[in-house]
Amino acid sequence: MPAKLKYTVLNIILLAGLSFLLAGAVYCGYKLRAISAERTQVKEDYSLANSVTFGLFSIDEWSDRIARLIDGKIDAYHITPKLRKDMRKGIEAELHGLIAKTIKEIKKPQKSVGGKLKKLAFNILVDSAELQAQVRPFANTIVAKVSGQRSEERLKDIAGSKFKQLITQTFDSTRVANYEVTKYVYKKYKVSNPVSFNNAIKSQVAYLTNELIKYVAILLGCVVAALLLWISMRRRVELQTPLFIFSLLFAFVLLVVGTVVPVIEVDARIQSMDLMLMGEKMTFQNQVLFYQSKSIVGIVSTLMGQRKPDTIVVGALIMLFVLVLPLLRLIAKGIYVLSTKKIARHPVVRYLTFELGKWDMADVMVVGVLMTYIGLNGIIKSQLTTLNINTPSLTMITDNGTSLQPGYFIFVGYVLFGALLSFVLKRVSPHDKF
Repeated sequence: MPAKLKYTVLNIILLAGLSFLLAGAVYCGYKLRAISAERTQVKEDYSLANSVTFGLFSIDEWSDRIARLIDGKIDAYHITPKLRKDMRKGIEAELHGLIAKTIKEIKKPQKSVGGKLKKLAFNILVDSAELQAQVRPFANTIVAKVSGQRSEERLKDIAGSKFKQLITQTFDSTRVANYEVTKYVYKKYKVSNPVSFNNAIKSQVAYLTNELIKYVAILLGCVVAALLLWISMRRRVELQTPLFIFSLLFAFVLLVVGTVVPVIEVDARIQSMDLMLMGEKMTFQNQVLFYQSKSIVGIVSTLMGQRKPDTIVVGALIMLFVLVLPLLRLIAKGIYVLSTKKIARHPVVRYLTFELGKWDMADVMVVGVLMTYIGLNGIIKSQLTTLNINTPSLTMITDNGTSLQPGYFIFVGYVLFGALLSFVLKRVSPHDKF
C-alpha cells in the first residue's frame, strides 16, 4: 500500500475514532442530565413525604400518636389488687376525716335552742365509735362497686370519649396537605406504607447514584482517550487542526454538561428520634429538615428569578463570567483555527481567543463551589451535632448528607481541559508564533 494512501486510511480511522468518542461523550452527557433530574426528583419526593412539617413539627402527627398511646393505656387499664387496697385506704381516710369533722361541728357549743336540741339528740342516738367502725365495710362496698367489670368499662368509655373530644378540638392545617402528598407519592412509587416507600426510595437513589458514577467515568474516559490520541498524533502537522477542533467539541460537551448537571447537594435530616412517653417509646425516623440540589444553571436561574436587584446582578455576573465568556472563548478558538490568516489576526478574534481568558471565571467558580461546599458542610454538621441527644428519655441522631455532585467534577474537567487547550493553541497556532 502506498505510504500516502496508508496515511489517508489511518487519518480516516483516527477521525472516525474521535467521532465515536465524541458521540459517546454526548450520549453520556445526555444520560447524566436525565439521570440527575430523575434522582433529584426522587429525593425531592422523599424529602416532601418525610418533611418535618408533616412529622416531627406536625400537631396532627403528635396528636395521632399520643391518641394511639393513650387508647392503648385506656384499653389496658385494670384495677389491680394493690390499687384496690390503696383505694380502700384512701376512702377510709377520707370517711374517717369527714365523720370526725362532722362530730366536732355538732358537739361544739350551741347558742340556739335548735342547735342545742340537735346536739342532745346526736349524743343520745349516735355512738361516735360505732359510726367510725362502719367506715371499713362501707369503704369495701365502694371499692367493690368501683372495681367491678361494668364500672371499669364505663370508666374507659368516659376517659376515651373525653380524650377524643380534646383531640377533635386540636386543628392543624397540615393534615389535608399530608394526606394529599402521601397519596400522591405512594401511588407514584406503587407502595402502600411508609416502610415500603422509604425502602423503594433508598433502592432507587442507590441505583441512580451508581448510574451517575458510571456515566461520569465514561464521559471523562472518552475525553482522556481523545487526549491520548491527540498526544500520539502530535507530530502529524496535517492533523493538528482537526484534532484541535475535536478537542474544542469535547470541551464544549464538558462545559454544557458541567453547568446543567447538579454541582452540590444539601441534605440535612433527623435520622431518628426516640422519646419515652408514659412508659412507651415514640419514634420519628427520616425527618428531612432541608434538601436542595443545584446546578450552575440552576443557581443562576434561582438568583435571577428573585425580585431583588442585588441577587439579579449576582446571577447575571455568574452567567456572564462562568457561562457566556467560556462559550465565547471556545467559539473564538474554533474560528481562529479554521479561518484564514487575515481573519485570525483580526484584533477582535485574537482578543477573544487569547485575552478573554482574563475575564473567564470558570476556574473561580470551581473554587467558589468547593468553598461553598466546605462552608455549608461545616455549618450544617456543627448545627446538627448540637441536636444529637442521648438521654434515658430522649435519643436523637442526625444525618448530614451534603455532598458535591457529578456536575462539579465534570466542570473541573472542563476547566483543566480548557487550560490545556489554551496552552496547546499557543504552541500549534497555524497563524502566529509565540
